[in-house]
Amino acid sequence: MSEQTIVRAIKKVWKSQPTIEGAGVHLKRVFGFQELPLLDPFLLLDDFRSENPRDYKAGFPWHPHRGIETITYVLDGDVEHGDSLGNRGMISAGDIQWMTAGSGIIHQEMPQGNRKGEMLGFQLWANLPAKSKMMAPRYQEIKRNDIPVLTTPDGIKIRIVCGTVDSISGPVKDVMSEPEFLDVEIPAGKAFTHSIDASHTVFAYVIDGRGYFDPKRSPFSHEAYGDNYFDMEPPCACENGTLVLYGPGAKVNIITDTESVRFLLISGKPLQEPIAWYGPIVMNSQEELKNAFQELQAGTFIKGE
Repeated sequence: MSEQTIVRAIKKVWKSQPTIEGAGVHLKRVFGFQELPLLDPFLLLDDFRSENPRDYKAGFPWHPHRGIETITYVLDGDVEHGDSLGNRGMISAGDIQWMTAGSGIIHQEMPQGNRKGEMLGFQLWANLPAKSKMMAPRYQEIKRNDIPVLTTPDGIKIRIVCGTVDSISGPVKDVMSEPEFLDVEIPAGKAFTHSIDASHTVFAYVIDGRGYFDPKRSPFSHEAYGDNYFDMEPPCACENGTLVLYGPGAKVNIITDTESVRFLLISGKPLQEPIAWYGPIVMNSQEELKNAFQELQAGTFIKGE
């Protein structure tokens, strides 16, 4: 069977874990440094959701980025942002900001929540290839109404942030890892099949409900990363807060039973380059990393001013 026709099986699954980030934001880390290089070109995914403003109001005050792209996707509430280049704005429910930090930017992101104090959003970090790490910083800020929504005859709803589904392309363009970023909702009792470049890393993150991400429904066909070794009855279905990392193939197939499911489906071309990572700066060598922090201390971090 050709790899181009293989439905991807699950390689690993794991649950997001509580952590504290920024100035004291309580969130769930889906993956990060510990999972390198499993999700190449992706570095980190955080899930920040709460009904208590004390969990997120401290926010992420001024901090630098270099060598990566940060993708902030908000489903409920507002995130106020600003940067060293003078940009200011608000990311609201349904909006996405795709920031290419490139050679360097200093910015802040301050979650505000909605009128009820609720906040729901995600931040994904994508690595930049060595040739692009020192490119000029830029933003693609996309509002909710500019993100196309495809609804199939079965009632499956697909918000296309980046990539193409049935000849409909998302508004985020010209990003480095050829990514696809979809927000998918499948009603109960339906199936979703989607073709993905066989050379890409692919993962899904469940944000509501539960579904079967392995069409064979076999909980023993993949590694349950971080689970109890003595759990002899792992669940077949993946539920809210679960990350699904796929193995090789060119299609994914997700099925629901008595419940609906909503998930982010994200893929990208692996860079297969060395990583030197400290905090919000990701380079290819320790020397480049050291140079970045020396420039930060010397006040020469921001280029082109």
